[in-house]
Amino acid sequence: MIDLFKSRRRARLRSTPAPAQWERIIERNVAIYRRLSDEDRRELLGHTQVLLAEKHFEGCGGLELTDEIRVTVAAQASVLLLHRDTDYYPRLTSILIYPSAYVVNTEEHVGGGIWEEGEDVLRGHTAARLGALVVAWDDTVRGAHSVDNADNVVFHEFAHQLDFEDRVVDGVPPMEHRQYVRWARVLGGEFEALHRATSDGDRTLIDQYGATNPAEFFAVLTELFFERPGALLERHPALYDELRAFYRQDPATWPGNASD
Repeated sequence: MIDLFKSRRRARLRSTPAPAQWERIIERNVAIYRRLSDEDRRELLGHTQVLLAEKHFEGCGGLELTDEIRVTVAAQASVLLLHRDTDYYPRLTSILIYPSAYVVNTEEHVGGGIWEEGEDVLRGHTAARLGALVVAWDDTVRGAHSVDNADNVVFHEFAHQLDFEDRVVDGVPPMEHRQYVRWARVLGGEFEALHRATSDGDRTLIDQYGATNPAEFFAVLTELFFERPGALLERHPALYDELRAFYRQDPATWPGNASD
């Protein structure tokens, strides 16, 4: 009964026309929106309304939260949901937004029962057990405006949330059963190739941060798939095919996208 109520509420939200101001914000701030078909734009607006209704948004570090901030983040997160059955990032409750990169205290085990304290400067972060996702607003805007550099902190962090849906952090989000074998073979091989290239100091199309682990590999691939799809298709066609099958989108065919 709860799932039925939730489904009906979401259907109402998706079918309700989005406020004109929200659509203007998306058209102005989210460049990838202008490459979508009219049908996909309508779907994205519907998903955006569900996310805005269901997730808690909070400004941090003195940032005053506005509709522009909330809508810009939610619209980018909605790109990853197009054409797929979705439960709207079910492991995520809150979205925290800082004005810019922020500092977190860290502890690193260096051996012998000794821990070393330090600091990390982050543009975004999420974790499977955190229930929250953090992004920097200035990086969010830059990523939304620039759709050809495969550097989008919102895509990256929300891709992690897709990975978390099965409660296993392994770079393998829930997908159709028949795709798992191909995914493991193709992405496993490409991950190892990136790891070798990174160790050897070779240049790569795929961001070498993806060699950290399979979860980061999936996140950086998501950025690349949506923002430089032509290059990914040309240089890693099997990898592109797996991401196209998972996301059920073909961004290499969108207007304005070309191999580079």
